[in-house]
Amino acid sequence: MTCQKFCVALLHWEFIYLTTAFNLAYPITPWRFKLSCMPPNTTYDFLLPAGISRNTSNLNEHYEAVVEAKLNSSSTYISNLSSKTTFHCCFWSKEDKNCSVHADNMEGKAFVSTVNSLVFQQIGANWNIQCWMKEDLKLFICYMESLFKNPFKTYDLKVHLLYVLPEVLEESPPVPQKGSFQIVPCNCSVHDSCECHVPVPTAKLNHTLLMYLKITLGGINFQSPLMSVKPINVVKPDPPLGLHMEITDTGNLKISWSSPTLVPFQLQYQVRYSENSSTNVRKANEIVSATSLLIDSVLPGSSYEVQVRGKKLDGPGIWGDWSTPLIFITQDVIYFPPKILTSVGSNVSFHCIYKSENKIVSSKKIVWWLNLAEKIPQSQYNMVGDRVSKVTFPNLNATKPRGKFTYDAVYCCKEQECHHRYAELYVIDVNINISCETDGYLTKMTCRWSTNAIQSLEGSTLQLRYHRSSLYCSDVPSIHPISEPKDCHLRRDGFYECIFQPIFLLSGYTMWIKINHSLGSLDSSPTCVVPDSVVKPLPPSSVKAEITVKIGLLKISWEKPVFPENNLKFQIRYGLNGKEVQWKMYEVYDAKSKSASVPVPELCAVYAVQVRCKRLDGLGYWSNWSSPAYTVIMDIKVPTRGPEFWRMIDEDTSRKERNVTLLWKPLMKNDSLCSVRKYVVKHHTSRNGTWSEDVGNHTKFTFLWTEQAHSVTVLAVNSIGASSVNFNLTFSWPMSKVNTVQSLSAYPLNSTCVLLSWTLTPSDYYLTYFITEWKILNEDSEIKWLRIPPSVKKYYIHDHFIPIEKYQFSLYPVFMEGVGKPKTINSFTQDDIEKHQNDAGLYVILLIIISSSILLLGTLLISHQRMKKLFWEDVPNPKNCSWAQGLNFQKRMDIL
Repeated sequence: MTCQKFCVALLHWEFIYLTTAFNLAYPITPWRFKLSCMPPNTTYDFLLPAGISRNTSNLNEHYEAVVEAKLNSSSTYISNLSSKTTFHCCFWSKEDKNCSVHADNMEGKAFVSTVNSLVFQQIGANWNIQCWMKEDLKLFICYMESLFKNPFKTYDLKVHLLYVLPEVLEESPPVPQKGSFQIVPCNCSVHDSCECHVPVPTAKLNHTLLMYLKITLGGINFQSPLMSVKPINVVKPDPPLGLHMEITDTGNLKISWSSPTLVPFQLQYQVRYSENSSTNVRKANEIVSATSLLIDSVLPGSSYEVQVRGKKLDGPGIWGDWSTPLIFITQDVIYFPPKILTSVGSNVSFHCIYKSENKIVSSKKIVWWLNLAEKIPQSQYNMVGDRVSKVTFPNLNATKPRGKFTYDAVYCCKEQECHHRYAELYVIDVNINISCETDGYLTKMTCRWSTNAIQSLEGSTLQLRYHRSSLYCSDVPSIHPISEPKDCHLRRDGFYECIFQPIFLLSGYTMWIKINHSLGSLDSSPTCVVPDSVVKPLPPSSVKAEITVKIGLLKISWEKPVFPENNLKFQIRYGLNGKEVQWKMYEVYDAKSKSASVPVPELCAVYAVQVRCKRLDGLGYWSNWSSPAYTVIMDIKVPTRGPEFWRMIDEDTSRKERNVTLLWKPLMKNDSLCSVRKYVVKHHTSRNGTWSEDVGNHTKFTFLWTEQAHSVTVLAVNSIGASSVNFNLTFSWPMSKVNTVQSLSAYPLNSTCVLLSWTLTPSDYYLTYFITEWKILNEDSEIKWLRIPPSVKKYYIHDHFIPIEKYQFSLYPVFMEGVGKPKTINSFTQDDIEKHQNDAGLYVILLIIISSSILLLGTLLISHQRMKKLFWEDVPNPKNCSWAQGLNFQKRMDIL
């Protein structure tokens, strides 16, 4: 029963404690505050030396000295303290006059510790504390360090933070139960400092966080009063990024930086900087809301050191840490900007301040040079005040690389004196052509561009950017402020390729290339593309080719591709099939047409044919060529003519019969159109009339000549029919005795050519053509023959002739009535051979004589010049003699 009463009393006490503690929770400030645990009847001022305020930053070192003095003395104060001392813990800051949330207002057990240590009985325990929310808004941090380190350096320090974060955002949240506090261990270092981390969900940044500290030092436990804070009110931003200093066009120093990327609210910034020059030293500390600050009257030969930190602009907050110091040193000659990157055709300006002998040169005395080789005209100068000179370059051309230098050096000089420092001018031609094409399925658009035509700048990167309008392109494409990047990949051919998929066929895609460099960025001229206007259709399908029967035209047929649905024109290329096809072109502008016919010179050959298409209105690209189609050789028409033929006669004088063997050469494809199935010999005699004999594919046929006159015709037959134009040959006994060839001569020109010439006697018969025969004498060799027109008197026979052999040549006149008597010779004409040989020898001798004469004449001229030089070398020039001065050697002087 007694135990139950004790437990009820204990719970009742804890409830009273928590209620009182919550109402008296110490509000955490954005600045440092102190936790002090002091013996009774002792104030912090009691331990301070005379003249030292609690707000003094040197409090720690002075106080440690006091503590050490007191520990080494025999003060009556120590002897008056009991062995068990009650310590009271409270918070205070430099703004507080008294200790906040003191234990006297509550039950003493909550903030009382029993201490046996003489050190704690004399000076108590004191810590500096600062709490903040990290910029990422995920972690709440409390940092504490001992205010007086030396007295406690032999004791172990352990700290735990107990906290509770309500689930609901309320102005007066319910009193938390003691068991609802979560505990986190703090990380303590050897330097008597600890750091405690409390994770805070983003949704609870505006909730009130309650917490207190449990500290163990030298085996003794201390407990802080309850603290409260809203994490959003103590956010500590990270240091600003990208601190940068540059000189502006007006000669001021511009300090710029970037806000931390994770801050969800606006910041204010504190900038502290110092200027150190030969004539001036100044320091300044300014607070701004922008991310830049201008410092006027920048001086050459000076150094500037800058640091920046940030803090929440509206409401409570904590100043972040200072950024790393940035030092900027100005030279004796200041160029601003020191480097310019620009494009062809633009106008740029440089400014400079020139310092010489610790004095700034007047802008009136400044002259400008380009590459120290070209003085810039004064018409391009401009004075910006007394100290700053400005030069402008209008309508710039691309920089021509000079060795490893890819820029032009711009010098600012004092009349004829130039400093070695210079500004750099980079001018790049950004005329980059972007070409796009939409595939035949209308699903993607591929864009290509190359940088081979422009000068590449080391360290630069290229990026294609684009903006898509809802419908079509504007009349004048321009760079849109809202754009998107597009990934492009470099191909082996040196082109970058970018693919847009999916696409909007009627939208306007404005594209340009952005060149990014540390000196700045440049944009190429924008181009606008509508995917529907750059379609490359699929090639036509089902392409077929044939030579039409009886008409003899090359007919090509095809099927139009499914996409695009626009009217298309077609282009056909055709040529004889082979390793290298010599293409001929033919265009079809009728969008509805699916075939075309073109004349070709050779009907009996294999033709390769391809077809491609393009929009009829001219937009877009030609499609790829279709797969080739080939014609098949087949009979187109009847043969154009029958074969040329000749005969060999084997005469039997006893029977007065002659066996005639007809010889002909196979028809070529162009004559047979395109093949010969058989040959037919057609006979005609006065007695038997007309009849025909099928010879098949043979090229020789023998028949018996028995009548006085016998006419034959050889026809060529293919799958279409027989030849309509044919050669006739009449064999006549009376005509075989007609002698019209008076003489025949054969002249060998070389081993492959013989000249045949003849003379004729007048005749009453109509001569149709000649037949010449030749063969090697005394051999049973093949007789070769050739048809010769009737109007010629000489003819070149091309064959392989052996010089040591003898040849027989015969010339037959062929008349309408029959074959006349031939003229035959059994050798070459000797007189002409010798004459030709003599003429050739004469030509050689004449050539030798002419060459010798030229050589002799050249030798005489060279000898004459050498003799003249040797002869006059020792003869003095009379003009160099004193007695000859004033005499005219060109005038004749008579001798008296």
